Amino acid sequence: MKNKWRILKILVTVVLFGFLLSFSLKRFNDAKMENVSINMNQGKTPVYFVDEKDIKELVKQYNPTRKIGDINIPELEKKINLIPFVDSANVYLNLNGNLNVDIKQRVPAFRLNKDGKDFYVDKKGVEFPISKNFSLPSMLVMGDVKPSEYEALGDLIEKIDKDDFSKKYFIGITKEKEDYNLLTSDGNYKVEIGDLDNIDLKVRGFKTFVEKYLVDQNTQKYKKISLKYDNQIVTTLNPYFKENDSILRNAPKIETKKAEETLTHNLASTPVKKVVKEKKPEPKKELKKAEPKKGTTKAKKTEAQKVSTKKKETTSKTSDKKKKAKVVVE
Repeated sequence: MKNKWRILKILVTVVLFGFLLSFSLKRFNDAKMENVSINMNQGKTPVYFVDEKDIKELVKQYNPTRKIGDINIPELEKKINLIPFVDSANVYLNLNGNLNVDIKQRVPAFRLNKDGKDFYVDKKGVEFPISKNFSLPSMLVMGDVKPSEYEALGDLIEKIDKDDFSKKYFIGITKEKEDYNLLTSDGNYKVEIGDLDNIDLKVRGFKTFVEKYLVDQNTQKYKKISLKYDNQIVTTLNPYFKENDSILRNAPKIETKKAEETLTHNLASTPVKKVVKEKKPEPKKELKKAEPKKGTTKAKKTEAQKVSTKKKETTSKTSDKKKKAKVVVE
């Protein structure tokens, strides 16, 4: 009998608890939603692409009655995640009946101009459009960049932003065919890096070149500085820079429309050597011709004249050969 009374008491308490729970849930669902809090999770780089007013408008669309039980939380969360500026969203209710919306926005790694269209790319390599409400200053990349290269390109830009030296020099990136070029703020030259491999080594090589050689030169002197080759830097002179006129005029002829001089600097452990112009040899002083003695005959004069004419002919032939010879700088 005692066991039956215990079982009966348990059943009664469960029924009462269920009745009270259903009553409280019904009362909770019929209650009006008093507050909607929207939390924009901001990291190291704060962005404001998503407007809180737009999120509140979405909440109203999915809960027109403003009752807690009428809101469809899974559908609302799915709708917010479809916004291109949202990386992730989480929607949930508190026991007090307050609706919380936690949103993590996308942070642009760079801005890409491709096929005449501008859009952002985040660190994960996801494309999203430019916003009318907010614009974040980011590095501009131009050219036919493949989606598979987005993450590696984002890593390169992140390294540039963290390095004070690189951040000072590099303001943009272009892609020409399969080679990447870094655009500089100092001078009109571009820095060719080729592919996106061994970026740390290439940036260190450029830094060494600037500190040991370019610091003493005019930045307008060069048209291109190439870092795509292993352990060396190849510089191309700017043909429109006036100080290069004398160098290009004396340089070997190149079969192109614009004459350019290419210099190669090794990036080994030895420091970069500066180019020093060779001094021209001083002209030899002419010796005075000895006057012929009075006893010389006419036959000796004619023989001397023949020898001198033969020497002139041989020297003229050698000079003509030197003029015809060409040297091509690769």
